[in-house]
Amino acid sequence: MIAFDGTFYRITDPEFEMTIPAWDGYEPDTADEADATITFHDGSRRYATFMTLDVVRRNMDKNVRTGECLGGRYFWCSDLVIIRDVGFDSMAAAVRDLISSGDIEGACGLLEPDDHDGEK
Repeated sequence: MIAFDGTFYRITDPEFEMTIPAWDGYEPDTADEADATITFHDGSRRYATFMTLDVVRRNMDKNVRTGECLGGRYFWCSDLVIIRDVGFDSMAAAVRDLISSGDIEGACGLLEPDDHDGEK
């Protein structure tokens, strides 16, 4: 289930909740990239950046023009999960598979627990 609170999209799954900031021009069915916080029932949280291969290609092409990353010869992004299909459903499916395979710990960086009282 995908809900929108005006600032964040929240994808609710039986195993996790994924929070994605709302970016101009990005909709749940067509988003080809997103930054996500994945929160589990035990309060642990992980971070992922999702991109399609087209987004990676666009970034590398931009870097050719700007000179970054040796003029576009490489691309890196921490906690990157490359998805074949656009949309939040594709991103959530990747998270579900990463959880079931046990690869979530290697693929998505661990975040500090979210303390709702503002203290860590």
